[in-house]
Order: sequence, then structure tokens, then C-alpha cells
Amino acid sequence: MKFQIDKETLLNPLQQIIGAVEKRQTMPALSNVLIRTTENSLTLTATDLEIELVSQIGIIIDEPGEITVPARKLLDICKSLPNEAIIKFSVKDTKALVQSGRSRFSLTTLPANDFPALEAINSIYEFEITQKMLRDIIDKTAFAMAQQDVRYYLNGLMLEISSNYLRAVATDGHRLAYSEKETNADIADIKQVILPRKGVLELIRLLKDTDEKVKIVLGSNHLQVEFDQLRLTSKLIDGRFPDYNRVMPTDGDNIMIADREQLRQALMRASILSNEKYRGIRLILEKNLIKLQAQNPDHEEADIELEVDYSGDDIEIGFNVNYMLDVLNVTNSEMVQTALRDSNSSFLLTYPDQSDSKYVIMPMRL
Repeated sequence: MKFQIDKETLLNPLQQIIGAVEKRQTMPALSNVLIRTTENSLTLTATDLEIELVSQIGIIIDEPGEITVPARKLLDICKSLPNEAIIKFSVKDTKALVQSGRSRFSLTTLPANDFPALEAINSIYEFEITQKMLRDIIDKTAFAMAQQDVRYYLNGLMLEISSNYLRAVATDGHRLAYSEKETNADIADIKQVILPRKGVLELIRLLKDTDEKVKIVLGSNHLQVEFDQLRLTSKLIDGRFPDYNRVMPTDGDNIMIADREQLRQALMRASILSNEKYRGIRLILEKNLIKLQAQNPDHEEADIELEVDYSGDDIEIGFNVNYMLDVLNVTNSEMVQTALRDSNSSFLLTYPDQSDSKYVIMPMRL
């Protein structure tokens, strides 16, 4: 194998795929990147057996071939070179030689045959969506995913796909985030899949706030997102996601409307003296007023008041302040609305100018 390439042309795709490289290697090949060349293209592949990232570059190749080299070392070498550097890459015996100017690096290699590949995806559904729309619904929901929950189906993001909408729902059992976008997918029925946490985080990293489209390919066990010169394939979690419609409160007739930023600042002030472990805060609703109270094991207290639009029953409820702040941080909307039935019920948060997203927070005993 032999080719030469300028630094930026190699560095950008390396940075895109590096998230799939296994840090705690269970197989030596998982810490490597597979470099495969044909006469006019260079393909870089990284995987941890849960997700796979593939990037393709169109360049003229001197000698085609395939090999695997340590991914992070190759990335660090590229980063360390001057911006206008030309990289010469070749393979001799069991070593990969990387040369640029007066710098020479010799890297260990493993055969391409040792590199594990995800099984081929059998397409069930395919549709396109803009990067902006996909990123938006993931940003508005991913924070509510569980982390290392024994209910493994909560450790990911549920995507529900139909002919006219794409929904994302995440929950950790204490809160739920829901967002949807209209689509024009040619799909006969409704399909639910659960994308694991790592696949979700990689998508957040890779998706841009643009109207460029990505192609989503849904298989029986995998989900694939195809960018212009990049492809992410992720295994799906095999499990049944909870019925999110049953969690959505529909009888919350005590409605409070507040300035989102003022409420966010008030919650942050109150949280300073909340219990560091449980993060519980007491919220007291009175006519056109909310009081936020926090205490910690050192008997320190915070008491914050904020004027709001509220004419419902007097209610006192406890909740995790981080859950509320997470919701208030995912939007730039001016106003936020909460609806709740009583002090023992979960409450629904929405934004009056964004009907496509809803959030549910369970109360907690203080």
C-alpha cells in the first residue's frame, strides 16, 4: 500500500471516526483503524463492535491495499504536523511508515483480516431527513436517557418512525423527554427502535446544524445514518420501550407560565444549597408566585421567590432540580409552561411556542 495525502484531508475523517475506537480494548484490532485503498479512494473504518464509523476520501492511490494501524497514534501524528503538510503513507513488512517533511514515524500494524466488521445491514426502511431536524430532536431528548440501568432498554433513545413523523423519546424512570418532527418517509406502518447511548452521543457529535440531508437506513438489528462521505452504523437495543403515552399527564389543570430564563436562574440559585446527592428542591405554588426552597445536611437553607402567571390551587411539591434545569437548558424559548394536578402527581413541562416537545418530571419526597 502506498499513497500521499495532505494533512487536512486525512485529519478531518480521522477525527470523525475516532469516537468508535475502543479505549478499553478487548481485542487488539479494536484500537486500530482499518485503512483500505482502491485506485481512487481511501476508506477509514473504526468500530467497538457496538457502533461502526466509516469515512471515504476520494484520492489517487499509488498502490492499493489494506492494513490496520493504531488509530489514536495516527490521529496524534496528523495533529502534530504543520497545517500545509503532505503525508506519505506506505507499508513495508509489518510496519506502516508515515513521512512528512523531515518527520518519520514507524507504526505497528495488524492484518486487515483481524479487523472485526459489523454484520451487513438488511434494509427494512429508508428515508431522508435534514441534519438540523435530526440533531434537534436528539438534543431535546438525549439528556433523559438512563445510564447503566439494569433495565437495559432505558440506556438509549427510542426512535419511532412513521410515514409522516419521526419521534424521539428518552426516560430514566424519573423523567421523560419527548420530541417529534414531521417527515415524508414512505413507511407503511409505525416502527420503534432503541438506539444505544454511544450511538446517540456519536450522532450528537457528528450532526451539524445544516439543511444537508442524511439518509437513515433501518435494519432488523441495526440503524445506519449515511452522511455525504461518512457512515455510522449502530446496533440496536433488543427490548421493549415503555409506553410513553401512559406517562404523559393529561389531567394537569393547574397551569403555571413563567419566563424561562428567570425560572432557570432562580432554580440555579436555590440549587446551591440543595443536597448534593439527592438535589431535591421544594416548589410552592401560590397565586402568581412560586417559592423555591432548598436544604442540605448542614442545615443551610435557600428561599427564592419568583413572580409567575398562576391562578390554580396552592400546591407544594418536591422534585430534582437537575431534571428541571436540563429541560430549561435545551431551548431558547422565552416562556415555559408547567401543568400539574396536585402535589403527588408528575408534572408536564412544555414551551408555548414549541408544540413538538414535551417533558415529564416525577415528584420526589423531601
